Amino acid sequence: MHKVLIISYYWPPAGGPGVQRWLKFVKYLPEFQIHPVVYIPENPKYPITDNSLLKEIPEHVTVYQNKIFEPYNLAGFLSKSKTKQISSGVISNSNASLLEKTLLWIRGNMFIPDARKYWVKPSVRFLKDIIKKEQIDTIITTGPPHSLHLIGLELKRILDVKWLADFRDPWTSIGYHSKLRLTKASQKKHRELEIKVACSCDKLLVTSKTTKVEFESITSKPIHVITNGYDIPESDLPFSALDKKFTLSHIGSLLTGRNPENLWKVLLEIIDENEAFRNVFQLNLIGVVGNDVLKCIHDNGLKSYTRIKEYVTHEEAVSYQRKSQLLLLAEIDSPDTRGIIPGKLFEYLAAKRPILAIGPTDWEVAEIVTRTNSGVIFNYNSASDLKAVLLNWFHLYQQGKLMVSSVNIKAYNRRMLTAKLAELLEWE
Repeated sequence: MHKVLIISYYWPPAGGPGVQRWLKFVKYLPEFQIHPVVYIPENPKYPITDNSLLKEIPEHVTVYQNKIFEPYNLAGFLSKSKTKQISSGVISNSNASLLEKTLLWIRGNMFIPDARKYWVKPSVRFLKDIIKKEQIDTIITTGPPHSLHLIGLELKRILDVKWLADFRDPWTSIGYHSKLRLTKASQKKHRELEIKVACSCDKLLVTSKTTKVEFESITSKPIHVITNGYDIPESDLPFSALDKKFTLSHIGSLLTGRNPENLWKVLLEIIDENEAFRNVFQLNLIGVVGNDVLKCIHDNGLKSYTRIKEYVTHEEAVSYQRKSQLLLLAEIDSPDTRGIIPGKLFEYLAAKRPILAIGPTDWEVAEIVTRTNSGVIFNYNSASDLKAVLLNWFHLYQQGKLMVSSVNIKAYNRRMLTAKLAELLEWE
């Protein structure tokens, strides 16, 4: 059994989607004769925490920790709320205050590639000895934060190790990158670091085909796609105890930009026209909601139909997914987001409730939803076709027949995905 070192910023008790990918890989890697050694910050500044995830850390895993300097702690003295929003990815499209603009400029131009850059040098010093002590031959860095790839870059330079760079999200092409008020010099620096990482690692791992194509334009190194997945046994997903109301639920952050305004308009139109619908409809927003999105929902007359629960544990989130009548998935309407496949999609698949997905043209999610027969995908201009689908699902709900006959979802089981990862870690 050989050892791999996984360098990650997010680890329990961190909440949100960033922690799930490598927590689950670590869980299953020993089944493939690979012993995971995890390196994480000792005193991180997580935007959200979920203590229930601590019990999911496998007993077999070796975990090393080292202190990190977090600039967000200093920024919090200026505005805790704005700092938390920016660190969570909630960036206003309109009416941004001077303070918010200033914090964004500082975040984008003073901390390249991100605010965790000060962990790079102390981590390299710390890990040199750990790698020798543990006889590790492979290191894995996972970003964002993409500064962690700079740890891999330096370790690769000074030690005889193989290096797999995992990009859970793109770097310079991700949607919020353009909102960081970057100078031309900062844009250039980001791009140079991205290219250096992509060309120096031994293999790249990405979560979508679109991201793979983007990296193929800057490196000749092997690039592999392993999506995120689900780790919920299908036998644990009963189809009883569904919500009595006709619930449309979005689980996870509904950030500024992910605002399917036509959906809100269509829902209000149905409410105005259909008394039965009006009496039972409920919009559940489970997670952080951007102020712009919330204002739009209220402006479209849906305030009294909306229930918001800002954050729940992962276990509770799974429960909401199972009992909801419909599950909403939304992505920013931009060419830059075509390759973004939200991690919640795969848990939606496991919940086996109809998925209503709204996103950009040629969104990669559409291929997965279609292939698994798990729901319907619309773009941001959809209206009459969106209304027709919602009414059809409502009629099925009234008859007690609102189900989904999904297929081919086992390919996204975390154990199956870890088997693919183990193959990548067999170096020739």
